[in-house]
Amino acid sequence: MNIEERIEAFVQLGEFIESLPEEKFKTLAERIRIENAWFTESNLRMAVSGIVSFLDEKKLRSWLSAYPLVTRSPKIVALIMAGNIPLVGFHDLLCVLINGDIALIKPSSKDSILLRIITDKLAAINPGFADKIIYTERLKDFDAVIATGSDNSSRYFEYYFGKYPHIIRKNRTSVAILNGHEDEKDLEKLGKDVFSYFGLGCRNVSKLYVPRGYDFQRLFKSWQVYKDLDMHHKYHNNYHYQRTVLLVATIPYLDTGFVLLQESERLVSPIAVLYYEYYNAEEDLSRKLNTVQDKLQCIVGNFLPATVKFGEAQCPGLNDYADGIDVMFFLRGLD
Repeated sequence: MNIEERIEAFVQLGEFIESLPEEKFKTLAERIRIENAWFTESNLRMAVSGIVSFLDEKKLRSWLSAYPLVTRSPKIVALIMAGNIPLVGFHDLLCVLINGDIALIKPSSKDSILLRIITDKLAAINPGFADKIIYTERLKDFDAVIATGSDNSSRYFEYYFGKYPHIIRKNRTSVAILNGHEDEKDLEKLGKDVFSYFGLGCRNVSKLYVPRGYDFQRLFKSWQVYKDLDMHHKYHNNYHYQRTVLLVATIPYLDTGFVLLQESERLVSPIAVLYYEYYNAEEDLSRKLNTVQDKLQCIVGNFLPATVKFGEAQCPGLNDYADGIDVMFFLRGLD
């Protein structure tokens, strides 16, 4: 296959996903929910919508135009997938396949159904992909590795795969910065950045930086539209467990009835908890952010140094590479 055929196949894949009948989507969503209870129908719709937005012909061509074509034999790239949100590894898969390489996939046990459906459909659209998509539980005979995991698993990945060309991702999270002048619409959009996927993604906001004296009541009022989160049994259990932990430890917290806000200098909050930290001035805020820069995926807000607008943390573009590492540049450099 040449690059034109690969682009066309992915465009057709996007059209297939977008045109999936509602009844079939709901049936599929139920299968996926049984595999992973965190993958609700609404979360699945969000993830699928993001993928469809990637597979637009103009967007694909614009994205790829930044990378000069390289003529070489295909490389086998091992992809160790995460399973925290639906299809979280799709962008890596897209990069490998559209570059003409072979994807050796070790899927997450928490996110295997939809990924296989999508790759099977891609191979049906263009059979040239059939021998470029390989699923395995034991990785061997590959040229490079892209692995996504936690800080703990990254040490394991470094030990076993460090001798190969690699991208090994660690824990990342996102934060939001507020100045108290945000309107209700901004604050409601911020809730989307916090609560989408139950806060399990690296692009989810897990901490707020707010000016000293910040009025949280406006925020809580704007977030009431998300109160149904507590109807999900796993989220509900986490909320009540975390509230008990804070009560027993006599740690002060703010309670909206479905999420707990705790003042902390830490970054990654547990499910159903959102950390916040006060800042005194913009210089103080910049200093705080600089100390954690290597742990951040996004900074959400309406003023610098924010990098993402409210409500857009879960809407990355093709150029928004995880951890800021350009996967296409990495692949083009394999030789």
